[in-house]
Amino acid sequence: MELYAAIDLHSNNSVVMVIDAQDRSIFAERLPNDLGAIVAALRSCSGTLRGVAVESTYNWYSTSA
Repeated sequence: MELYAAIDLHSNNSVVMVIDAQDRSIFAERLPNDLGAIVAALRSCSGTLRGVAVESTYNWYSTSA
């Protein structure tokens, strides 16, 4: 089974979502920003991970002049 993952990165945690080719949710959980925990979560999903997208706005900021 082909799987696709998305990670929404925040300052101290990440929301990890894995779906299959039919858009069915396989995994969805908020995890600490710990590489080992995220890798373990991805490995726990049965199938072949075809891609991972990471959305990060951690260093984004706005200033007013």
